[in-house]
This record gives sequence, structure tokens and C-alpha cells, in this order.
Amino acid sequence: MAVNRDPILKRCRALDISPAVLGYAKKSNRNPDSNKRKKVSEYGMQMKEKQKLKFIYGVLEKQFYHYYELATKEQGVAGDNLLKLLESRLDNVVWRMGMASTRREARQLVTHGHFTLNGHKADIPSILVKPGDVVAVKETDSTKIKGLIEGLKDRITPKWLEVDTTNATAKVVAYAEKEDIDFEYNAQLVIELYSK
Repeated sequence: MAVNRDPILKRCRALDISPAVLGYAKKSNRNPDSNKRKKVSEYGMQMKEKQKLKFIYGVLEKQFYHYYELATKEQGVAGDNLLKLLESRLDNVVWRMGMASTRREARQLVTHGHFTLNGHKADIPSILVKPGDVVAVKETDSTKIKGLIEGLKDRITPKWLEVDTTNATAKVVAYAEKEDIDFEYNAQLVIELYSK
């Protein structure tokens, strides 16, 4: 399996995103304008938007293209559909409910089998959840999971998730909307890139 091992801060600086979007509290001391080109081509802007979304959600090219194909087949705006699909991944839902500090950590927790989806074992991070699905913590005695459950009370969750902090479960009420995304993006540029 391919793994992206790029340094987080270096990649964030190259894509002009804040490390806080990924869940990291680190800051870079370098000047952000130090190696910017004066003019970026239209293709360059489209490619940068695609790389930004792939990096934030931890998706590689083949899977990202598959999400693009699904988004264009659905009713509505393809760019919004693409973000809706990315937000409804199981590892992203685990991160949004507050059970992990980063999406990478959420992906690892899901892969290790710490969560169930509608009462069934779920160890594939790319499972797409639908409204009405319930994501719950498996009964484990791990100190790491107990610490994460304690930290649930302090987290702010999006309106499309109903989180029960006592049982450490989350119910997906609706799909994520454009207003629920906490970073700036232009998904239309990604759609234009792939539709060439």
C-alpha cells in the first residue's frame, strides 16, 4: 500500500494551507512569500487545488479520481458532491467526532479495528457513511481509547453529526454541506482539471 510520507509543514507551506486544518498545532517560522512565483498558470492553480484536497483527506490519485467519477454521476454541483464524498469517509467521520487529533490518527484507529459501523466491524477507512449510520467505539480496555473518550466532551462537532459523549457514538444526520468545511477550497477547479 502506498503511503504519503511528505513532511507535514513543508507540504502545508507548499499548498498554502494552515497546519491547523490537519489537526497540527505547529507553526512554520519561514517566510510564506519566500519562494512564490509571480504568475501561476490556470493548470497550476487546478493542480494545486487537487493536491490540496488529496493531502488534507489522505487520498491517493486512483481513489481520488474514483471519487471524482462518483461526484459527476450524482445530481447537483459536481464540486460540492466531491467534497460531500470526501467528508463522508469513515476516517474523516471519526476525526470529526473528536476521537482523533488528526485525520492520519483517525485512519490508523479505524484500520486497527477500534470502531464499528451500524454494529458491524469496520476496519476500512474509505467506507462511505450515509445519513442514519451510527459510528461507535468498540468495547476496548485500551488506555488510549479511554483517553480519547474523555476528550470527546471538549470537542466541537459539525452539525451533520450527533455525538453521544457518554456512549462514544456518533450518528450521521445528513451529508456535509459546503458551509461545514473549515478550510478554503475551490472544488470547481478540480472538476475542470479532470474534465479536460
